[in-house]
Amino acid sequence: MVESSRDRLDAVFHALADPTRRAMLRSLARQPSSVGDLAAPFAISLAAASKHIKMLERAGLLRRTVHGRTHICRLDAAPIHAGVEWMRHYERFWQQRLDTLEAVLQAEDRVTRKSRKSRSKR
Repeated sequence: MVESSRDRLDAVFHALADPTRRAMLRSLARQPSSVGDLAAPFAISLAAASKHIKMLERAGLLRRTVHGRTHICRLDAAPIHAGVEWMRHYERFWQQRLDTLEAVLQAEDRVTRKSRKSRSKR
């Protein structure tokens, strides 16, 4: 089955929505870690940590290699790029709206100042 870009983006945002998974990614940004090392800072079982790691894997944010019984996890930040691009679209949208609002407010301010000047001359 071919996964659509929308499904991949949904998986990335879903994975990033959880603070435990975000903390795991921050840790992996520093260095690859075992599942046990990723679970250690949290009051969670290895099974719960494994569920978080599987979610990160499904989103493509984590790559796991197995060395004997040890699973080593590494960050793959490339899928975050799609999320950033999605957000940039809306950043441009809101920036255009804010630029328009700023222009309207400045025009109103000029009219108000002009009106005050004409009243003070009377």
